[in-house]
Amino acid sequence: MDRLSDDRLTLVGLLIESTTALRAQLDRRLERDVGLPLQWFELLLRLARSPGRHLRMSDLAAQTSLTPSGLTRAIDRLAHAGLVERAPCPSDKRGAYAVLTPRGLERVTGAAGPHLDHVDDALTSVLTADEQALLATLLRKVRDHVNPAAVAAIPVGPAT
Repeated sequence: MDRLSDDRLTLVGLLIESTTALRAQLDRRLERDVGLPLQWFELLLRLARSPGRHLRMSDLAAQTSLTPSGLTRAIDRLAHAGLVERAPCPSDKRGAYAVLTPRGLERVTGAAGPHLDHVDDALTSVLTADEQALLATLLRKVRDHVNPAAVAAIPVGPAT
């Protein structure tokens, strides 16, 4: 079999092409409609959905595609905008928490509606409910395999 014709290359290519285009479209629309970059929205959302609305910086980095230095820069910008704060981690003197501020919660909450409209337009409207559930299951399975650190960093307990 010709390796260049292998269906696995097509599969991974489709996944990468789709996620790249989806991310670009969602970022463009969120920035246009609510003035919030998708990266910021994703970080604020992760904090909003975490118990106590905070995460250790190392856990937040593990859950994103950002490098530790990239996350530090993003959190610095969010802090400068008053959307997050840094707090010391009592169990790790070198570690720190990213903490969602009330203003950050207000901002991510306000952006959620328009973002969901964008997600519907770009993704969920072309899938049935069963296909959406299957896609979520499959993506979670792949994520858990290729990024086990993200799984370990998911906080236990309900978001408050």
